[in-house]
Amino acid sequence: MNRRLIARLDVKMEHLIKGIHLEGWRKVGDPKARAKLYYEDGADELLYIDVVASLYGRNNLSGIVRKVASEVFIPITVGGGIRSLETVREMLSVGADKVAVNTAATQDPDILRAISDTYGSQATVLSIEAKKLTTGGWEAMTDNGRNHCGRNAVAWAVEGQKLGAGELLVTSIDQDGTGRGMDTALIAAIAREVDIPVIASGGVGNPRHVVEVLKNPDVSAVAVARDLHLGKHTLADFRNACLDAGIEMRRLERELAA
Repeated sequence: MNRRLIARLDVKMEHLIKGIHLEGWRKVGDPKARAKLYYEDGADELLYIDVVASLYGRNNLSGIVRKVASEVFIPITVGGGIRSLETVREMLSVGADKVAVNTAATQDPDILRAISDTYGSQATVLSIEAKKLTTGGWEAMTDNGRNHCGRNAVAWAVEGQKLGAGELLVTSIDQDGTGRGMDTALIAAIAREVDIPVIASGGVGNPRHVVEVLKNPDVSAVAVARDLHLGKHTLADFRNACLDAGIEMRRLERELAA
């Protein structure tokens, strides 16, 4: 099975931003232009997260997604402020393929079942923002990592699958934006307990970090943000490192023609 490289684009209003530990954001580009660039550079999917949606009670990405979906031909996942079937319908109608739900699912877990029953599990992603506990294990956080919900991250992943999630997006708050490597223990702890694809996010600082995570056969994809946005590495760098390590990846047409 081919593993996936996903370009993650965190958006505040109309700006592509990046922070550390899901806070301290700074503007790093245009979320529409970067999406097209990453598509052309070989991203397998795009992941948009509206980082202030929970504060304002709605997702503001429909305009961006509509524009991008007309220019790229890979799956698009949208997260942030997904609180109702109406919001899901809106996002899918403008071109998203999947929605990622975090805060609303912790408050009303049945929303996962409702989305899955209405649009299919393939369109239903449970987003888990996990923070390491001093006592061991990880807690799932909400509202872009700002608030506690009292749920154990691993147990919540298992419950999310039972409720109809077809995929998990697991973000390490501790590693996010640091470039110091991913929380492989967190990702492994969740991936071995579920039977659905797991996307690892948070902490990528070089291609070796991606290889490290994808060597785990239970991990399906890695979402990369910081290194792409700051121009430190390209998607080709990550893909080639994975291929060199024997990890199955989609080969681009230009590579096959070479």
